[in-house]
Parts: sequence; structure tokens; C-alpha cells
Amino acid sequence: MAAAATPTTSFAPAPVPARGLGRIKAAPLPVSTLPRRVLLRAASESPMVAGDTLLGLYEKERLGFSQYADEEFEEERYWETLDADLRYWTRSLRPVQWYPGHIAKTEKELKEQLRLMDVVIEIRDARIPLSTSHPKMDSWLGNRRRIIVLNREDMISTEDRNAWATYFANQGTKVVFANGQLGMGTMKLGRMAKSVASGVNTKRKEKGLLPRPVRAGIVGYPNVGKSSLINRLLKRRMCPAAPRPGVTRELKWVRFGTDLELLDSPGILPMRISDQTAAIKLAICDDIGERSYDFPDVAAILVQMLIRHPAVGSDAFRRRYRIDVESDCGKMFVTKLSVHLFNGDTNQAAFRILSDYRKGKFGWVALERPPT
Repeated sequence: MAAAATPTTSFAPAPVPARGLGRIKAAPLPVSTLPRRVLLRAASESPMVAGDTLLGLYEKERLGFSQYADEEFEEERYWETLDADLRYWTRSLRPVQWYPGHIAKTEKELKEQLRLMDVVIEIRDARIPLSTSHPKMDSWLGNRRRIIVLNREDMISTEDRNAWATYFANQGTKVVFANGQLGMGTMKLGRMAKSVASGVNTKRKEKGLLPRPVRAGIVGYPNVGKSSLINRLLKRRMCPAAPRPGVTRELKWVRFGTDLELLDSPGILPMRISDQTAAIKLAICDDIGERSYDFPDVAAILVQMLIRHPAVGSDAFRRRYRIDVESDCGKMFVTKLSVHLFNGDTNQAAFRILSDYRKGKFGWVALERPPT
């Protein structure tokens, strides 16, 4: 779709024909060039029926292969072009920035405490694992052992989970998928933290020192579920937790059994978020303060992301709100929904769309996949 005449109010797709997100139908690929997973999937879903000839079976499988090749082509193209489109869509928006006063103090204290850590547990949002990693985290940690926890694993698909598991395994990074609300993954995290830092007391014993509990620091962006995860791990409410950013305001040590100490910390953000595509994803996933962004702008971009998403599409919006998606422009849809349900209030319409995504009303899908 061509960009609207007023770029400040339009989120048309980036005018890059070679990388566009239009639903281009790929030409059927030769069977011999298709990925093995596509062949296996198509073959398993092409049952033989009475009266089938060998030629007929071959034709059925050939058509099946082409169908799945088209699907995979479309999905790969979506992820390949998403960042370019997001940069184009966000270029004229008010920058998303949020840096409450307590974060600067916390960052200074946290860097001092990190020197005492045996292992650092970095909590990320499983829907946006790259956008919820602090750009300075690697330099702060140095050679310290790290475990990455992808929290809210219940909010992503099996395909998303498998893609990230493979990505971190190839990097040699220990990763735990967790659900802090239900406690899934917490026991595995506790065992892994003790195991990763097991050499601490071995060295202490060699020096004639008594063993001490393993010290693990819990770090991450606001509202990614750090305190909820600790409470589930301890099986009691030791740290304040709520589904909004900025609840935890100070560092707090808590003891888990006799051999593990955990440091809960407030969410930390860069003083200035230079990557506005990441900032928009933080806003969509409620991992940054609401005052930092305009609801209609963020909701419009979410609409454009999801109507192109192979697992969602425009039909999901049609079923949810019972209105047609007449174009790829998210802002037009937000305006139309506001008239349909909220007497023209675009803020309420935008809030509804964002809330519905956060509650999984369009299905549980991630907004990021590993870089290729």
C-alpha cells in the first residue's frame, strides 16, 4: 500500500519492493529443493485413499509440497522484513522514552552488587527476548556466569519457543523457559543456578574457607516478572509484584533454603532508548511505563504487525471486533474501531487492542524471532 500524504499520521508499509510485506505468492518450488521438514510434514498429511494411482499420489504430494513451501516462504519473509518496516513506521512518531528517577540510583547500586554475584539470572520477556536485554548488560557482567530466563513462555507459540531454544543452545547460553505466574520453570532455575555456581565452594574449600550460599542476582527490564518469579521460587510472597512497570523500587536480598541467596532488583532501562523499534515492542508488551507512549500510535503499529503475521492475519481482527479490515493501515483500523465501539475515542480503542494482544485474544504469538 502506498504511503499516505501525511507521513505523521500514516503507518503505511515501507516502500521497499524487494523487502515488502505484501502477500506475494511464491512460485511452486521443485520437490528436490524443499526443506526436509516441509517434505515430512506434507507426506504425513497426505493419506492414501482407495482408488489413488501412483501418478495421482505424486500429484497430491507435489501440490502439498508447494502449499507448505508457500507457507514457509511467507513466514520467513515476514520475519526478514519486520525490522525494516518497524523502522519505517516509527520514524515520524514521538520517541518512546521512560527513565524514572529511581532507575539511575538502582543502576549504580546494582553494578556494585554485581561484583559479589556468583551467577546472574537475566529475566527477559519471551515475546521480545532481544528488546528486553539491556544494551550494557554484557559489559556489566564481564565473565560472570549468566542464565537467561524467558518468562511468560505461555504467551508464545511452540514454534517461537523452539526457535529461541535452538538459538541460545547454538550460542552456548543456558536458558530456562518459565511462567512466573504459575511457577513453571522455577525449580529448574534454582537447580541450574546452584549447578552453574557449584565451583564457588570448591575453591573456598581449597583455601580452607567454610562454604557459603550461592549468590544469584535477578536482573532485567521493568515488568518482565522478576519479583513474581522469586515469589514462586520461594513459595511465599517476599517481593512486591504487580502487572505494571516500576513496582520494585529497591534492591532486596532473600534466602532460598540454606544454599542459595537471591537479589531482587528494580527494572533497569537505558537512560535513552536509541532503538525505537525495540521501544515500540516494550510498549506493546507493557514492559515500559504508559506515560512514555501514545496508545493510538502503538496500537496502530501492533495492528500492522499482526495482520501480516502468518499465524494471525486480518481474519483474527474481523472475528474479534466484527468489523472488516479494509487496508493495511493500522491507524485507519484504530479509528474505525473507535467509531464502532467507543464513540470515536481512539485512546479507548487503542487500549482495547493492546489489552487483547496481552491477553492472547489474537493467539499467543511472539513479536521477535532469532536473527538469521
